[in-house]
Amino acid sequence: MYRAVTRQIEVTVEPSFLPERSTPDKGRFFWAYTIVIINTGTETVQLKTRHWIITDGTGRSQEVRGEGVVGEQPVLEPGERFEYTSGVPLQTPSGFMTGSYQMVTEDGEPFDIDIPAFSLDSPDHRRTLN
Repeated sequence: MYRAVTRQIEVTVEPSFLPERSTPDKGRFFWAYTIVIINTGTETVQLKTRHWIITDGTGRSQEVRGEGVVGEQPVLEPGERFEYTSGVPLQTPSGFMTGSYQMVTEDGEPFDIDIPAFSLDSPDHRRTLN
């Protein structure tokens, strides 16, 4: 599991390779990742946008920006958590992802929180993040 804490908002990520959705002979490798966001602070916050940097095993990167996550812009009161699962395909058997969420307080103050960098590895290809 991968973990980052920014401004008392904890983000954990658990990636898993999905062989049933992958076709390695055609250069398609697919992972699911489950993210849990926990508000350990004292102020209510809302997740507004996401920004991902997805890098495959050859170093080719793509950036993804958008509103919310899985069609939602969850509001997290102190002590609340939000969990979702999404997925990503790559053309290589390994890669990694990192990014951030833009949050906003009840007072309208925007701030970014980190999503920890996490490794995407198929079972027969392991590598480490530096």
